[in-house]
Amino acid sequence: MAKIIAISHSNLSLAEIAYRSLKSKIFELSYMPGQKLSESELSESLGLSRTPLRQALQRLQHEGLLEAQPKVGWLIPPLNFDRLDALYDFRILIECFAIRTFCLSEAPSDNLGELIKIWKVKGSTRVQDQAEMCALDESFHTSIVGLASNPEVSKTHREITEKIRIIRRLDFTKISRIGATYQEHDQILKAIYARRSDEAQRLITAHISQSKLEVRKITLEMLYEAHCSADRKSNKTKSRQKQS
Repeated sequence: MAKIIAISHSNLSLAEIAYRSLKSKIFELSYMPGQKLSESELSESLGLSRTPLRQALQRLQHEGLLEAQPKVGWLIPPLNFDRLDALYDFRILIECFAIRTFCLSEAPSDNLGELIKIWKVKGSTRVQDQAEMCALDESFHTSIVGLASNPEVSKTHREITEKIRIIRRLDFTKISRIGATYQEHDQILKAIYARRSDEAQRLITAHISQSKLEVRKITLEMLYEAHCSADRKSNKTKSRQKQS
């Protein structure tokens, strides 16, 4: 049990520790898409009993990060780029709808004040931490959809966001994407503030489309590196076995 406790915080439950550890490994592609996981192996590697481990696994299953395989164990869902593309395209439709609705309404542009303050910053005042940037970016797009003042639209957007969160966060593994996001968000907000609906929709469409392309590229690069790393480990193991 020493392994997992060494990286834990005293105020966290064992189930929460297991959840965070496993989720981190999934995000980092330490567990490959399509890979099968057994509870016995996970229990041993994390140094945890089955009960908190199973609670963590079920939580990850609920979030769509794992699939239960009867009599086999658990499966990291294979990547489906066609499905991801469809979800990104749906996001574009929803956010364009929200922008169009707001720009045609009589709602005051002053409602955008706080958003503009967040994204109209430069240099050292910009967020650089990846996790913080992911949360900030998600909040931006949630706020854009909120401009439509339509609870059902906001609910659908949240559901889509949950489904692509695991992959979206890769966008900010490149520092250049953080700077680009600040600039693009600022331009989008300026257009919405001025009620230039067509321009704002064009900008947010380009913004989300570029993010989709970057995420796909980064994912493929990470998968390639993960496969190469696995091959290197396998070759080293075979070499040691031959020598012995």
